[in-house]
Amino acid sequence: MRDAAAYVTGIQEQATASWVNYLNQLRIDTLLDALGRQDERLQDALTSIDDAVRKIDLEVVAANRGGQHGMHGFIAEIAEVGIGNARHQVLGHAPGYRWVNDNGPVDLLRGSVEIQQKFVAARFSLGAVTEHLRKYPDYVRNGGKYQIPRDHYAMIQRLRDVSPEEASKLSRSGDGPSFREWQRVQTFCRDDSIGFTALEPSTLEYSDVQRDTYAATMTAEKDSLRATNQSLRDEAYARSRPTLREGGTVALTAAAGAGGTAFVLAVITKRREGKRLSEFSGQDWTEIARDTGLGIGKGAVRGLSVYALTNVTATSAAVAGSIVTTSFSIAEQANKLRRDEIDELEFIQTAELIAVEAAVRALSSFVGQATIPIPILGAVLGTAVGTVMYKAVASSLTKREAALIERYLDEQRALDAELAAEYQAILDQLTASMAEYLGLLERAFSPDVQVAFAGSVELARQLGVAANEILDSEEKVDAYFLD
Repeated sequence: MRDAAAYVTGIQEQATASWVNYLNQLRIDTLLDALGRQDERLQDALTSIDDAVRKIDLEVVAANRGGQHGMHGFIAEIAEVGIGNARHQVLGHAPGYRWVNDNGPVDLLRGSVEIQQKFVAARFSLGAVTEHLRKYPDYVRNGGKYQIPRDHYAMIQRLRDVSPEEASKLSRSGDGPSFREWQRVQTFCRDDSIGFTALEPSTLEYSDVQRDTYAATMTAEKDSLRATNQSLRDEAYARSRPTLREGGTVALTAAAGAGGTAFVLAVITKRREGKRLSEFSGQDWTEIARDTGLGIGKGAVRGLSVYALTNVTATSAAVAGSIVTTSFSIAEQANKLRRDEIDELEFIQTAELIAVEAAVRALSSFVGQATIPIPILGAVLGTAVGTVMYKAVASSLTKREAALIERYLDEQRALDAELAAEYQAILDQLTASMAEYLGLLERAFSPDVQVAFAGSVELARQLGVAANEILDSEEKVDAYFLD
C-alpha cells in the first residue's frame, strides 16, 4: 500500500507541475500574441501619419492649394484625419475619420458624424463658423459639428464663463482678450441657431498646421504614438505576470486533489484490514481525517511551491514538482533519523533512492508531454509509464544490490579498523617523540650552565648538525670565539 501511495503521489506531483506549466505557458502565449498585435497596431498608426504627410506634401503644399492664407485649412483637415485615425489604430480600433475633399459643406466624416473644420486666426474662428451656418442653415440641426483649433476652443470656453466685470478687468490689464472679444463669444453662445454645443476642439492647435510647422507636428505625433504603444506593451506585460490570486488557485486545486486522494487511500488501507465502512470506529475516522488533512496541506504547499519556483526561478515545472515532493520525502526520513528509527546509512541510502525516483518521474514527464502534447495528460501518462518501468528494473536488482552493499559495508568496517590501529600507533610514536624533544629543550635551556651545555650539544646532534661543527668542548668554544 505504501508503494501504491508513493506511486499516486508521483502522478499527482507531475499532474500539478504540468498544470502549472500550462498556466505559465498560456500567460506567455497571451503576452506574445498581445505584443505581436500591438506591433501591428503601431505600424498601422505610423502608416496613417506618413500617408497624411505625403498627401499634405503633394496635394496641398506642392499644389499651393488654398494659397498663402488658406493652405493651413487643408493641412488641418488632412492632419486631423491622419492623427485621428492613428490614435484609434494604436489602441486597436478601426480608423474612424475620412477626408471628404469635395469643397462641400462637410470637410470630414467621423463615423456618421459630419464635421466642418474652421481654422481662422480672427475671432477664434467663430466668424467663419457663423458664415458657414448662414450658408447652410440646417447644418447643425441635421447633427453637424464645427471643429475649431484646440487653443481657440479653450479660450472660448474660458470667456464663456467669465463675468463682464472680470472680462473688463482682464482687458484693461492686458493679460487676456479684449472686452470686445468677450462680447463676441457671449453673443455666439447665446445664439440658439448655433450654440456652444455645436463646437468641438480639434486635436491640433492653430499654430500646429502652418506650412512651416506641420512636419514637426506630425513627427511629434509619431513620437507620442510610440510612447502610447510602449505604455500598452507595459500593460500587457503587467497582465501576463504571475499573481497571488492565480497562485492561490493553484494551491487550492492541488490541495483538493491531494486531499481527495489521501482520503481514498486511507479508506482503502482500512478496508484491507478487513473492516467494512459501517464498521469504522471513531478512531478510524479520526485517522482518515488526519491523513486527509496532511494530504491537503502537502497538496497546497506543493501547488504553491511549484508555482513560485517556476515563476520566480528558472526551474521547469516537472523539476519543480520533483523538488517539492523530494523535499517532503527526505524531511520524513530526517524525522525518522531524529527518532532513531533508522540509522545514518539507511537515511543516506533512502534519500538517494528518493532523489533517483524523482529524477525518473521528471524525465518521464518531459518525455510524455513531448510525445502526447496535451496539457496534464501527456505528463501523467509519461510519469506513470516511467515509474512502472523504473520500479520493475529496481525490484529485479534489489537482491544483487543488497549483497553488493553488504560486502561493501564489511570491507569498509575492516578498513576502518585497520586505519584506526595504524592511526593509534602513529599517534603513540608522535607523542613519545614530542616528549623526548621537549626534554631536550628543557635541558638545553636549563639555568645550570653544565646541564645547559650538555643539553645543547645533545639537541644539536638530534637536529642533525655535523659533528665537527658542534662546540662540545671548552677548547672548541674558546677557539670559536677567540680566534
